[in-house]
Amino acid sequence: MIHQKLNLPPWLLAVIAMLTVQLSSALSVPVVEQVGPAAAGWLRMIFGALLILLFTRPDFRAIRRGDIPALLALGVATGFMAVFFLAAISHIPLGTAVAIEFMGPLLVAAIASHSRRALLWPALALSGVLLMTEPWQGEINFVGAGFALAAGICWGLYNLLTQHVGDRFSGISGLALTIPVAAIATAPFGIPQLLSHNFEWWILPAAAGLALMAPVFAFALEMLALRRMTHTAFGTLLSVEPAFGLLLGALVLTQIPTPLQLLGITIVIIAGAAAQRNGHRTA
Repeated sequence: MIHQKLNLPPWLLAVIAMLTVQLSSALSVPVVEQVGPAAAGWLRMIFGALLILLFTRPDFRAIRRGDIPALLALGVATGFMAVFFLAAISHIPLGTAVAIEFMGPLLVAAIASHSRRALLWPALALSGVLLMTEPWQGEINFVGAGFALAAGICWGLYNLLTQHVGDRFSGISGLALTIPVAAIATAPFGIPQLLSHNFEWWILPAAAGLALMAPVFAFALEMLALRRMTHTAFGTLLSVEPAFGLLLGALVLTQIPTPLQLLGITIVIIAGAAAQRNGHRTA
């Protein structure tokens, strides 16, 4: 196993995955501008499926009838999480989109918690997210916010289902079973959009490289991390992801954060670090 060989703690696996996801999102902007969010999301899923099947040989005989609904649901949630999020960042800044999208995992973290004290960290993270989104400033882009919220719903379902599938299948073979489902589910939206745009040759290698980052590498790390973390710890630790989105948006897309957004970054990092301290889960 990757994390056993490197002896990495689960929270570090999750942080590396978050950085990879946000970097791939920032680098996806030129592809989205060229072919559209649905097409860009579908290309990432189809290349992701091909790459992961190249490196992983899933044991289809290990699939039980009761596993099929979870595998299908995880595949659909994964595919549309990517499509909705790429649609969101085509309307609103990357950091803002991630902050709004985070409402999904935050809700899962709150619901999964069995302690009132544990709810303090999602609440603290929420205050940081509000500082990053600054809803009191100017007009809200409801289209972008709507897509980000839809991505957040998929993200919350993804976290729940990833842990379930990761517990059932060894290594990252669960990804080899769900990413192809994601590609199939998003194909009816991605293929027509791809055909309606001017296609250039660089789109294919760019999409393949982005797919290697996410879903393949990032989602594999998340699946490994979720084997050893509770929903509450993982979901609240993800509050650091809006900070990564804001920082990478500034570095890659020159979307400069305000002082209040920087304060929000600090708050969500504190909340995420505090949540993971008591979030160990037996592998």
